[in-house]
Amino acid sequence: MGRASLGRLKGRLSRLLRALFPGQEMPEDAFALAFLQGEERALYLAMDPRDRAHAVRVAKRLLATHPEAPDFAVRAALLHDAGKALRPYRPLERVLTGLYAPPVPPYPLRRGLWGAFQVRRHHPLYAAERIQDPEVRALVLEHHAPKSLWGQRLHQADQEE
Repeated sequence: MGRASLGRLKGRLSRLLRALFPGQEMPEDAFALAFLQGEERALYLAMDPRDRAHAVRVAKRLLATHPEAPDFAVRAALLHDAGKALRPYRPLERVLTGLYAPPVPPYPLRRGLWGAFQVRRHHPLYAAERIQDPEVRALVLEHHAPKSLWGQRLHQADQEE
């Protein structure tokens, strides 16, 4: 097994443990709130603590690799998973949706596992619909399919998690 494969395996195991044992992480909310503006703060604070901690790690990784990152890119890093707060995941749903994400429509948002699959697949859309800043909104929408330079850099920072 190569070094990169081993790193990905460790990352997946770490995410699995965080999904099964929620309360283990404390997000650095002060770091995030220093960047976020207006309604973005409420969107961020509505996120599960695990997702907030992940968002801060992604934003810090983006800044470490690209210190010239514009403010809107850092804010998008902090909000890229904010759509997951629309319908919070239960631990088993986090695991299952991480293993399999079938093609499901974004609306109407359903309950149960079907709804969890919807949130997994469409959380960038759900977040973007609530973000007012057009630059932040555009990057969040690119979360699963980056097109712009900053979308690609944000995606890379997220994938290194």
